Amino acid sequence: MSDVVCLSAAPGIQLFHKGPALDHGPLPSFFYFALSGPDSLTLDPFNQPVQFLQNRMIRIFSMTLPAHESPLSPKDALRVWAEEYAQGKDPLGTFLDQAEIAVDYAIQQRFVDPEKMAIGGLSRGGFIACHIAARREVFRSIVAFAPLTQLHHAQEFHALRSHPAVLNLSLDTLSKRLVHRRIRMYIGNDDRKVGTETCFAFAMSVVAAAEKQKVRQPQVELFITPSIGHQGHGTSVATFQQGAEWIATNLSQ
Repeated sequence: MSDVVCLSAAPGIQLFHKGPALDHGPLPSFFYFALSGPDSLTLDPFNQPVQFLQNRMIRIFSMTLPAHESPLSPKDALRVWAEEYAQGKDPLGTFLDQAEIAVDYAIQQRFVDPEKMAIGGLSRGGFIACHIAARREVFRSIVAFAPLTQLHHAQEFHALRSHPAVLNLSLDTLSKRLVHRRIRMYIGNDDRKVGTETCFAFAMSVVAAAEKQKVRQPQVELFITPSIGHQGHGTSVATFQQGAEWIATNLSQ
């Protein structure tokens, strides 16, 4: 496994890569989001899925989430997001536009096999991954570990519970665009940070959207396991491994 490589997808847009050398031609690829781009790929335990995929011919890409740039602390990121939305800004919309540019860049440069692309993330990264997948159909498989599904559920957004822009970012607004994807989510049975119930509700919203579109057997899975960690929001090594292996299997098909 090579070191992290920083690619310039466009002016001001960095895409980070870890995996087989980029001159080997297009390969199956996994876009993974958790913190900053480098930390998502290298910082344990947040990079556990990356670790479990490191011995396979799979390229892994990441980007730095909004408000995760140095010297900002990831612990303050949601507060920063909330403050910006309160000011009428749209930090996530801007980031999602940049992510689309980065995905196009990876395809145009033939770093990725566009028929074998997956996406995923941890907590807020899972939230971001679902939004990117809804915009780009090339991502056929989505894995989300303890995903944030509703911004207004987060404590930092309580003052913005009725803010239209915040409500419009809830993952259930994406359901009809995700019915043809393979989706797997993991959540603790008492996750008080992002909400076990809201994660379940999102999964069922995709199933309901599939029924309306007459899509049989929607490939939506939700694994609810005993909660661990602070506020029940932790993810076990075994869960990360299971999710990574699921991604590897889908990318090999």
